[in-house]
Amino acid sequence: MALVLGINAVFHDPAAALVVNGETVAAAEEERFSRRKHGKVPVPFSTWELPEQAARWCLDDAGVSAADLDAVAYSYDPDLPAPLGDIIEADWEGLRTLFARRAPLFLRSALPGLDPQIVRHVPHHVAHAASACLASPFPSSAVLVLDGRGERGSFLAGHDRDGDLTVLATRDLPHSLGLVYEELTDHLGYRRSSDEYKVMALAAYGRPRHLDRFRQLVRSDGEGTFVTEPVDWLAFAPRGSGDGSLDPAHADLASTVQVRLQEVLLELAIWIHERTGEPTLTLAGGVALNCVANTYLYEHGPFEDVWVQPAAGDAGTALGAALKVARDLGDTIRPMTTAALGRSWPDDELASWLRSANVGFERPPDIAEAVAQLLADDGVVAWFQGRSEFGPRALGHRSLLAHPGRAENLERLNDVKGREQFRPVAPMVLLERAKDLFEGGPVPSPFMLFTHRVREEWLDRIPAVVHVDGTARIQTIDATEAPLVHRCISAFERRTGLPVVVNTSLNTAGRPMVDDPRDALECFGSAPVDALAIGPYLVRRASVFGP
Repeated sequence: MALVLGINAVFHDPAAALVVNGETVAAAEEERFSRRKHGKVPVPFSTWELPEQAARWCLDDAGVSAADLDAVAYSYDPDLPAPLGDIIEADWEGLRTLFARRAPLFLRSALPGLDPQIVRHVPHHVAHAASACLASPFPSSAVLVLDGRGERGSFLAGHDRDGDLTVLATRDLPHSLGLVYEELTDHLGYRRSSDEYKVMALAAYGRPRHLDRFRQLVRSDGEGTFVTEPVDWLAFAPRGSGDGSLDPAHADLASTVQVRLQEVLLELAIWIHERTGEPTLTLAGGVALNCVANTYLYEHGPFEDVWVQPAAGDAGTALGAALKVARDLGDTIRPMTTAALGRSWPDDELASWLRSANVGFERPPDIAEAVAQLLADDGVVAWFQGRSEFGPRALGHRSLLAHPGRAENLERLNDVKGREQFRPVAPMVLLERAKDLFEGGPVPSPFMLFTHRVREEWLDRIPAVVHVDGTARIQTIDATEAPLVHRCISAFERRTGLPVVVNTSLNTAGRPMVDDPRDALECFGSAPVDALAIGPYLVRRASVFGP
């Protein structure tokens, strides 16, 4: 039985995860502590930030020390350097590799008592793969990992059988589906390795007018991998400013790249299905956060099940590296049953935070019923409950909730958060009612990683959560796994007839998701929301700031 700490620290989204006797007990991104989104600060090589606070919290949460660890799994292998391009790139890769080699010493400084000899390097894409296949509820699966880059490559196709991964295909740089999407994101004026989800939303407003050309530029090779040619983006659309405007040329380009990505992913999925014969596909890597593509694979691919690890981006490699090393040390890995792996506070501490902030609050007989009434009255509620989520999606622990039946609530919430108006918000729906309202994607869908078509009879009933293409990125709520949220939505349904509430992340533009009570109070104080439901307590805006 082993105690393994996983670390991601070379690329963006530094994170830590703790696996004890094969069970994931804690995981968190460093941004939730540092308040620097994606772990980035405005200095050179900022993405090398060590997840010191996240790692210390994981250990504290489990009641162990660094000296108790059997291994530290670091999700980058310095013996797999990337192919070098120009001098700047060579210098960058040399420093990145040097950082990874010296990680044991850096970690010893950050975690007193740690023996640097127990640090193990796990290849980036192997860590991604482990975060999918080992964390999934399936004993065996085909595995696809796609992202921008990791060491020398951008892709891994594998076959997991009872925890043993066989690598079937890889793809070296510069060929990368993830980098194509990142380059498009940058060309449209948004932040690469950060704002790709905005491009996915924008794609629904366009037509894939350039598809024939992109089928030449981005193509599968028939051997389980792909080729990506350099793209002259200016040949398709002028450079964007990222100001949130809806330029038809940009929307068409985004639509083109999104559709071509889906086509190539399907070809890769067909290839790996033929090689493995598995009924299940597990996915990880930043591309696996593209819920539109995931649904395309689910609907059109050969697999009965498609499972995506909720922290599929680089943060998830901390988890995958820890699971891989725990498996190597002989532990039986238990499936990941929840993304609620972060910090939480007992009720008395939450009350102490509220008193210290000198805000008036109440403790209603049932917080779920009280919030349901506020939502039915068209209030916007900041919802802070239980352990925070691991990964980029708000899954009913750090959320902004609203009424889905008011079409104007989409614009209202985007204004609250300071977001682009073309961005959709998502519905949380009672699991037992999901198929009555939605079709096309898998149910259950607890991690908000697929899109579903809204049934015609519900389009006008829940307009706030319907994207321009008639889809919604749903999260299903199981009464057993999320009893408080389920009770709240059930109470809302009794009042409105709608088994759905709007759910978007509890943060404002450019800021990480709220994590601790201080973050919640700061967000509540700065954003025009009507109430904060924090644990069993309710803070009404009118009682704090006046009518």
